[in-house]
Amino acid sequence: QVQLVESGGGLVQPGGSLRLSCTASGSIVNANGMGWYRQPPGKQRELVATIASSGSTNYADSVKGRFTISRDNAKNTVYLQMNSLKPADTAVYYCAVLRIGPMTTMAYPYWGQGTQVTVSS
Repeated sequence: QVQLVESGGGLVQPGGSLRLSCTASGSIVNANGMGWYRQPPGKQRELVATIASSGSTNYADSVKGRFTISRDNAKNTVYLQMNSLKPADTAVYYCAVLRIGPMTTMAYPYWGQGTQVTVSS
């Protein structure tokens, strides 16, 4: 029902910037947000940032102050602006459709191919 396509990754030096994009097709009735996950080499997938339908955003402590999530509802697209990149940010980045509640956030099981971000000097 939902397809997600991520793009914008690449190779960047420490301190550099990238902007990731994710375009979604289809919809889920109870979804009320979108977010970005990442999966570093040899590690499990982790939640990086979320944005609710209200516009409220949340970030993992590791990226707070450096990353900014935004969305364009008309284009059905979510973005992740990544500044001051560190080698620890190296990962495959995935976007997700979310159900955000007062205490929990759930990702619906729809995943794109991801986009590779490599931060290295």
